[in-house]
Amino acid sequence: MGKDNQKTKKRKNGDSSRPGKKLVIVESPAKAKTINRYLGVGYLVKASMGHVRDLPTKNPAGATNDVPGVDIEHGFEPTYKPLPRSRKTLADLKKLAKDAPGIYLATDLDREGEAIAWHLCEALNLPDGKTFRVVFNEITRNAIKNAFEHPRRINMNMVNAQQARRILDRIVGYQVSPLLWKKVAGGLSAGRVQTVAVRLIVEREEEIEAFEPEEYWRIKAVFCKDPESEQDISSRWRELLGREDKATASSRLEWLEERDSFEAELVQWKEQKFKGSGEQAAIEAAKSLGLEIDKIDRRQDPEAKGVAGNRVEVTGHLGDDHPRFNVESLDQKQSQTRPYPPLITATLQQAASIQLRFSATRTMRIAQQLYEGVNIPGEGQVGLITYMRTDSRNLSRDAIAATREFIENSFGRNYLPEKPNFYSSGKRAQEAHEAIRPTEPGRSPESIADSLNDEQYRLYSLIWQQTIACQMLHAEWENTEAKIVSETANGRAEFKAAGRRLVFDGFMKVAGIPRGKDQILPELEENRNVGLVAVTPTQHFTQPPPRYTEAALVKALEAENIGRPSTYAPIIQTIQNRKYVELVKRAFHPTDLGRVVTKKLVESFDDLF
Repeated sequence: MGKDNQKTKKRKNGDSSRPGKKLVIVESPAKAKTINRYLGVGYLVKASMGHVRDLPTKNPAGATNDVPGVDIEHGFEPTYKPLPRSRKTLADLKKLAKDAPGIYLATDLDREGEAIAWHLCEALNLPDGKTFRVVFNEITRNAIKNAFEHPRRINMNMVNAQQARRILDRIVGYQVSPLLWKKVAGGLSAGRVQTVAVRLIVEREEEIEAFEPEEYWRIKAVFCKDPESEQDISSRWRELLGREDKATASSRLEWLEERDSFEAELVQWKEQKFKGSGEQAAIEAAKSLGLEIDKIDRRQDPEAKGVAGNRVEVTGHLGDDHPRFNVESLDQKQSQTRPYPPLITATLQQAASIQLRFSATRTMRIAQQLYEGVNIPGEGQVGLITYMRTDSRNLSRDAIAATREFIENSFGRNYLPEKPNFYSSGKRAQEAHEAIRPTEPGRSPESIADSLNDEQYRLYSLIWQQTIACQMLHAEWENTEAKIVSETANGRAEFKAAGRRLVFDGFMKVAGIPRGKDQILPELEENRNVGLVAVTPTQHFTQPPPRYTEAALVKALEAENIGRPSTYAPIIQTIQNRKYVELVKRAFHPTDLGRVVTKKLVESFDDLF
């Protein structure tokens, strides 16, 4: 499948007896440098600088083909031309290949890498007899040695899969884009995946605009274990909340914990679930629970929609004659949090976006550097992670064994499960290779920090921590739920208090304990009274669905099987470059142009989109 200009030349039979160094061709100079270190003096490693051929952007003079480079009438036969920037590279490689006793195409192991290898064969007219394909999931001595000991031929199924996607991209772009030129503006483009990504963002914005908020109220209370202390703690609690430097949620929980106190929420009122659908009902319930109103502050929020513009804040204090509460029941359970799976392309981009605030493009650029190799004093150029374009959560047997050994030596056997942890990759995963992991578990981020720049260190730490943690034991929690009740003059009130305590950190020793403090309840006893410290009614409004962040958009694309791992970053970058969407406070907003383009495409190609 495919031809160079009009016709692919016949291959020459190779003569492997020619003297000289064996030629190895990879994509990038950094990768070439790392591989050359492991292969030694008998090999010459050169970089193709990525793709060397592509479909032409316009027809030759006199041609009337609707889609340049694709013969739609004859089996979608493609015609490829050397890229202008690659002409000198191809000329240099052709000279080196002529005298090389063997030629090894060591491009990446995915479909894109396989296609680059095939294009090199075609463009350089490489002889079959001395041309070999080698693939490896990590750039390490053992992986390189094993790959060169077991070379193979180019996998044309993988090449044709890449060609089919490239041809489809070209057809969609060249046959749909002219509609946009005619209906909207010249210079616009539609794409097989980018158009769907823009549509997701546009439709989410339409959902937000159509959303009508609804008002609801919640009533929270603060209780203390010792009823004799309630007045003192209540007074101090009001002081804490009244300070100019407002206490954070975590610091408030710590303050309460130090005083054997805790928060709870009203869940049942007058034998019914408390719905808190309006201000009047909430204030009446709060008064029945002992709240004496000091002030009701009303204001208008001009930026809010509908009822959400009417803001109400209630402040007050407990009266002396408030209801008495007791612990009706206690429920204690043990729970586990299992380790998270090792990273794949989509989850790496999501985690880096959320935790490091890296864009998908930035994440993949840094990951490429870590994969291709970094100079480590005493070791030289070293590949630090496995291939970063993958949808597989599998880890090799050797990687699991090395990781388990590291865990036992570093943290002890009590952090190591009896058997390795295995993770499902999902039904749609192609599982061509491993999950993203460090090439050497013992190479901790701290041990190589001086060899990495800041962004490399942060991303490597994320990958290293997730890989080590995924083979550790689960974390264990002690969960406590207390039902606090009172028979008030106006009916039964039931509050629920929940707390949990980390009993065993397990994998969180490496992955880290989740942010935010969990409430820890004091040692309560059933049928014992507790003191009421505060009652607080608060107004809330239902929220529209959130706009897509980069992490959320990648997750949506992955869930809907739109695009492949390698396309997420360039798609997100493309739709921003083309001004179809813009990133505002880390969330995507469609532009007017993006809305119009989406509307026209859906109207005109409803069956396609």
